Amino acid sequence: MHLLTRDALSPRLVDRVRHAMRPGWARSVVVRRTVSAVLVIAAVVVTVAGHRSAQGRAVVVAAHDLLPGHALVGDDVTVREVPGALVPHGALRLTADGLGRTVAGRVNAGEILTDARLLSSRLPRGLTGRDDARLVPVRLADESVTSLLREGDVVDVLSADDAHDDGDDDSGASTAVLATGAVVALTATAADGEVLTGRGTRSRPVLLAMDEAAAHRVARAGLDASLAVVVH
Repeated sequence: MHLLTRDALSPRLVDRVRHAMRPGWARSVVVRRTVSAVLVIAAVVVTVAGHRSAQGRAVVVAAHDLLPGHALVGDDVTVREVPGALVPHGALRLTADGLGRTVAGRVNAGEILTDARLLSSRLPRGLTGRDDARLVPVRLADESVTSLLREGDVVDVLSADDAHDDGDDDSGASTAVLATGAVVALTATAADGEVLTGRGTRSRPVLLAMDEAAAHRVARAGLDASLAVVVH
């Protein structure tokens, strides 16, 4: 009897652990209420987040197919409401944000217009990842090569001064690499080329993004030398 009384008044550590782990009615109620509260809070958070994502946002979309080099006018764009989760970064919110700007690549009807799809001061940096990137128009000596290029192609730009080439010996022509890793930002279509060529030449221009130093070299060489590209 004495041992039983002492054990009841001074339980051993193992007995205390067993007692704490023994499910009791009051403890079960507390646990169930806690779990229920956590589930309710989680459900509210998920519902609010889903509601925000489902809320419509007005964005500018192409009213019809747009070709590279086309300057946007009012009939080219329209405003449409789409779920917030589908709105890409840089999406235009007002039609005025796009009017007058030039399309940098083919855009399909209904496509959301973003800064990356239109020519801007931010486009060269976005294409090359360089803060000092510039855009420079280039007219290639071979027009057939121009027709093969597409937006996003990576090329090297070469100049060939064949003023001293007699046609029988290539040693008289000097070739220099003016830029490496340039990115094609825009290739004019045949219809746009009629407007963009200028100076009586029929060669369509190609707009390339490259670092500032290379852009200056290419622009300077393009004044009096034949230019060519090597596609990566």
